[in-house]
Amino acid sequence: MCYFCFVMITRTIEPHLRYVAKKFPVVSLTGPRQSGKTTLLKKVFAKHPYVSLEDPDQRHAAMADPRGFLNQFKKGVILDEVQHVPELFSYIQTLSDEKNKAGFYILSGSQNFLMNKHISQSLAGRAGVLKLLPFSMDELKQIGKLPAAHPLLFQGFYPRLIDKKIKPSVFYSSYVETYLKRDVRDLINVGDMSSFLKFIMLCSGRVGQVLNLSSLSVEAGVAVNTIKAWLSVLEASYVIFLLQPYHQNFNKRLVKSPKLYFWDTGLACYLLGIKSAAELSGFHATGSLFENMVIADLGKHFFNQAQEPQLYFWRDKTGHELDCIMDIGRKVKAIEIKSGMTMRDDFLKGLYQFHQLHNKAQLNLIYGGNMNQQIKDTRVISWNNSSSVFDEVKK
Repeated sequence: MCYFCFVMITRTIEPHLRYVAKKFPVVSLTGPRQSGKTTLLKKVFAKHPYVSLEDPDQRHAAMADPRGFLNQFKKGVILDEVQHVPELFSYIQTLSDEKNKAGFYILSGSQNFLMNKHISQSLAGRAGVLKLLPFSMDELKQIGKLPAAHPLLFQGFYPRLIDKKIKPSVFYSSYVETYLKRDVRDLINVGDMSSFLKFIMLCSGRVGQVLNLSSLSVEAGVAVNTIKAWLSVLEASYVIFLLQPYHQNFNKRLVKSPKLYFWDTGLACYLLGIKSAAELSGFHATGSLFENMVIADLGKHFFNQAQEPQLYFWRDKTGHELDCIMDIGRKVKAIEIKSGMTMRDDFLKGLYQFHQLHNKAQLNLIYGGNMNQQIKDTRVISWNNSSSVFDEVKK
């Protein structure tokens, strides 16, 4: 079931995309497949012709005669999935210098690793780089009131799923078969796809957990180095992200491994075999999935402001932990995330423990209830208003 009636959503990143296009001859927009990149680029650069290099004919033309292919575009062009023709990047470098026109080449791709590799090699200093993830909660509010937390994290945030009112089970089954497997084949040679799919499902069962490569290796039945390569593929395809531990010298007993999260909780629910939002009530991993949804949304906020997420977690070897730390320059915001709808004093335990070590950190609790309030030095924020953690506290 889809919980929204679709209208055109203005993407938060749009003004930053327009700004970058006025400053750089090349603009790169990456992000997972089906995150809305093509729709956004066609809207912002409506006068640019659009070319998808997943089209075999266009790809062949670009590979056979890169300069001739690019010279046919006199006023700019959108090149989608451009990583399929790496030969183009060197020619784009030369031609962008010759033309010296801002926003001429608009490049899009769904494989972060390949895009960044070619841009850093050929287009360093010439390209403005942005990333677009599926809808954020603030973007969905343009349609109307958000549904309850469980239906939302079960459904996920992919634009096409919401636009076409596709059942999550149908959408994510197709997503895995049509897109994820293809990206895997493009990036690495996987001999046994069934082992890789088993590995992805194992990852979904570890949402919010500290990454244990050895454990994954044993359960997946493949070598640790293979696990590392597969994790890189999932990161490069914007399926997962690894939240790194917070490194401050005030406590050297910190856990050093990252935590694993999915960029979209709908996909994680599908991989976990969850068939409906109702199944999340009482499900053992619901709290972790809720935490995942909030942290992913915070990450989207950074990307939508054309910034890299400055998000971490804190845990020491005695068991003290905090779900998320936002480190922005000299400002540190400590964030605890609880799925419970009723505020309880023990929700604040991790925040107070961290505050003893970093007494200048701003304390924030994001929970499953709907009321925003202030409890002593802690801001208590409803999950559906989680982006307000970025707001400055009024003294």
